[in-house]
Amino acid sequence: MTADPLAGYGWDEDRETEGDVAALREAGLVPGRVARVDLGACDVVIAAQGDGEPGASGEISGGSGGVRTIRTDALPGICTGDWVMLDPHGAPLPTQAQLLPRTTAIVRGAADGSSQGQVLAANVDTVLIAASLAAEVDLGRIERYLTLAWDSGAHPLVVLTKADVQYDPEVIADVEAAAPGATVLTVSVVTGEGLDALAALTAGATTALIGPSGVGKSSLTNALLGTEAMAVGGTRETDEKGRHTTTTRQLIPLPGGGVLIDTPGLRGVALSGGDDGLSQTFSDIEELAEQCRFGDCSHDAEPGCAVLGAIEAGELPERRLASYRKLLRENEWMASRTDARLASERTKAWRVRTREMRTNQKPPRP
Repeated sequence: MTADPLAGYGWDEDRETEGDVAALREAGLVPGRVARVDLGACDVVIAAQGDGEPGASGEISGGSGGVRTIRTDALPGICTGDWVMLDPHGAPLPTQAQLLPRTTAIVRGAADGSSQGQVLAANVDTVLIAASLAAEVDLGRIERYLTLAWDSGAHPLVVLTKADVQYDPEVIADVEAAAPGATVLTVSVVTGEGLDALAALTAGATTALIGPSGVGKSSLTNALLGTEAMAVGGTRETDEKGRHTTTTRQLIPLPGGGVLIDTPGLRGVALSGGDDGLSQTFSDIEELAEQCRFGDCSHDAEPGCAVLGAIEAGELPERRLASYRKLLRENEWMASRTDARLASERTKAWRVRTREMRTNQKPPRP
């Protein structure tokens, strides 16, 4: 059996057999993966047409490796990494007919504090969190990214870049302690340290690369690709902060199979209100909390508090408990905003149905 040319982009038997894919194929639709979304349209990677078959409209690149990229209209809410079924011969642009279910999604809370989150990438296997050793490592920011990653359903991978500039075993140990259950890898694109391990961890999977500007995300992408495909910006000498060189989320095939979703630098990441990510990121604190004398212990001043005991014994940094409390408060607030929005939507829907019922009621006979 001939391998599907989209297999390198993540298409597999589970995708082929889910939902209405077979029926949609019979109707002339084909699967494609969203590589980039821009101004209401998007680039989608589809399998190249066979010999003698007409090409797709909106084609922006020829067949390479059995696939090609076309420009299509965009379904509402579509994002990089999504799988869609589309008509490649639609005019003036190919037409997206259906968004296939997402297996995972990286969702951050809205910057304005509203209950509507923003999907950064979909159908991701690994969330690569980049942080630079050349500047002071912000453990609280890493914990925030980890919470976002665990909430997505993907597995986080923390990559500490610029090991050739600064290598501090204590800092690396602190990051490992702040990332229970996650892989922590130290790399340098200058010396090549850790790059083979990184290539092995990302091969054959969908990896989303996130982190602030200036940590070397574009350099990491180029190293994985083996070519200078991404522009690389400098950093300020005073604080090692960088400029945005990536301006949009885009999906890039990797030489060893799999794809990388490169994202612009994130200035801020608000949580979306999920509980699983926080529990995973701070699993050490939650495990200690189970040993507290009181089930509703706030880890403040209660006698028999295992969390405070671990801090006093030097087994748990006080900073980590403060970070946990901060993210927990934020998460609870976002969850309450979401619940309020859902309650409001249910109320509006009930009122609409009530009006429709009254309108449709027949007048009583005289």
